[in-house]
Amino acid sequence: MSTESTPAAPRFDVDRRLLVARLRAVLPPRSLLVDEEDLRPYECDGLTAYRELPLIVALPANEGEAQAVLRICHELRVPVVPRGAATGLSGGAMPHRDGVVVSLAKLKEIVRIDPLARTAVVQPGVRNLAVSEAAAPYKLYYAPDPSSQIACTIGGNVSENSGGVHCLKYGLTVHNVLRVRGLTVEGEVVEFGNAALDAPGYDLLALINGSEGMLALITEVTVKLTPKPELAQVVLASFDDVTKAGNAVADIIAAGIIPAGLEMMDKKATHAVEPYVNAGYDMNAEAILLCESDGTPEEVAEEIGRMKAVLEKSGASEIRVSQSEAERLLFWAGRKAAFPAVGRITPDYLCMDGTIPRKNLARMLIAINEMEARYGLRCANVFHAGDGNLHPLLMYDANQPGQLERATAFGAEILELSVELGGTITGEHGVGVEKINQMCAQFTPLELDAFHRLKAAFDPAGLFNPGKAIPTAARCREYRQTGRPGQGGALSGAVPGTSSNFPDAPRF
Repeated sequence: MSTESTPAAPRFDVDRRLLVARLRAVLPPRSLLVDEEDLRPYECDGLTAYRELPLIVALPANEGEAQAVLRICHELRVPVVPRGAATGLSGGAMPHRDGVVVSLAKLKEIVRIDPLARTAVVQPGVRNLAVSEAAAPYKLYYAPDPSSQIACTIGGNVSENSGGVHCLKYGLTVHNVLRVRGLTVEGEVVEFGNAALDAPGYDLLALINGSEGMLALITEVTVKLTPKPELAQVVLASFDDVTKAGNAVADIIAAGIIPAGLEMMDKKATHAVEPYVNAGYDMNAEAILLCESDGTPEEVAEEIGRMKAVLEKSGASEIRVSQSEAERLLFWAGRKAAFPAVGRITPDYLCMDGTIPRKNLARMLIAINEMEARYGLRCANVFHAGDGNLHPLLMYDANQPGQLERATAFGAEILELSVELGGTITGEHGVGVEKINQMCAQFTPLELDAFHRLKAAFDPAGLFNPGKAIPTAARCREYRQTGRPGQGGALSGAVPGTSSNFPDAPRF
């Protein structure tokens, strides 16, 4: 397993002894980690291929303590990396070697639930699933449901604009958040959005969703709650050909049906999942689709009938409908367990996150199969098929020389093909350090210049999560010319300890 950081992060000249002394003055002893054995668990997030030991870890217990930490870091020009539950898969929470990781794990209070307004106000460390559990007595729930929902936190969900298996009908995090309260890099309180459906001025609430910890430190979130449907059922359809399955997804949407969830798994994925969960999947199928309908019993019956008709016409070899809530949850349990299930059959894997138009799903699957042969690596495919969000799981062994490099190149080719097919390099995992090179394929120099300027408007010194998400001109030039990144990463124009080149963003 690689323990090297990516070359993206700029260096900062930090007086560690002074920083520790200043932070100890504002935090309780157990809220400041400085010894290597205590820092080691924070060296990476869910992207374990890249690791970096942080300088210090701070664990504020409230907004006031977080504010004090940021003020000190800003004064001393110290980088800050916000961290939630670290379930992210793009290295967005990977530490900076010269910086402070600010863990929000202690901010885990559900402040209030308003069943009449159908909202919940929560701190960033509240787990995704805990919101739905708290809202259940009111027959409400929080709709976005990432596969990691038992562990991932709302603050991290906002930072990455997380989705889930039900995002097709109910939207991503950005569609389910009304207000975000946070702190600027200087430690000033700032709020985005409000409790109403709209807010005056620019829509900065949408901007903070998916900002990957680069614009503000989140301290409180107001989310929408959704009424629980009276009934939900899942259609499990098997296909003897991945092209038929991919085309069936497009056929369902073309028929005017918007399922509550529409997921796809190929044969490698189902063969990994079935022994792990015993979900009852067809082991002979080349691909399966999970199509959920929810609403009143009458609505569900009508929609299930329409979906079955489309699936039969699209060439499904077998169609089953869940006959109980337990069976419905079991079907979904298999899909949501895909990541840990694959982890049982391979020493390491990379989980990619491209998004393409639904009509190109079959074309992408065929291309991935060709890439498997070329790179000599296996790939299990699980998709949020309804919105074209791919999650290829590239299996490799980091202890075998060259395999991590091949897996990284394999993933890069999938992402760049996603762009060629009219899609994007990420759907919900963010860019972090994993996809920073593919940003050069996705966006023009002028667009990247605009991103730098936006970042500088919030964070002139480039202290929030440096080295992430936005590549510099130099990095992109070398990547376009050679296929290899340059040494200058995101915000590498920053001069440690100064106000750097900002607010004048790097020129292209």
